[in-house]
Amino acid sequence: MTTVVTLNAQERANQAARTTARRENLYGEFIEESSKLYTDALVHELGDMSKFVRLYALQSKLRLFASATVLSQADVVLQRIMETYLNPQKDLQVILNGPTARDMDILRSFSEACRRDLNG
Repeated sequence: MTTVVTLNAQERANQAARTTARRENLYGEFIEESSKLYTDALVHELGDMSKFVRLYALQSKLRLFASATVLSQADVVLQRIMETYLNPQKDLQVILNGPTARDMDILRSFSEACRRDLNG
């Protein structure tokens, strides 16, 4: 009986570790793809919505595992990227030195929410 209980506890611990690893990987992929698109949005017009396919897919995957806070922050990131693409001002010098320069780190709140989510 003790062996069964121990094995069940180990299996639950292993499952929790796999779930955490899956979330870590997914959060990292979302951060990487968001970074690519945001950097592109700073200097280019949108032109092609297919750029968002991978990010939308990652956002949908987040809905499987992430907390409501992480999902909310992912929505904010996606919205900021879209707004940046639609912004007619593409002079990077103006963007970097302008009033929104302090807002350049669009992933900070998302990353912090992910850390809280992973740390339980």
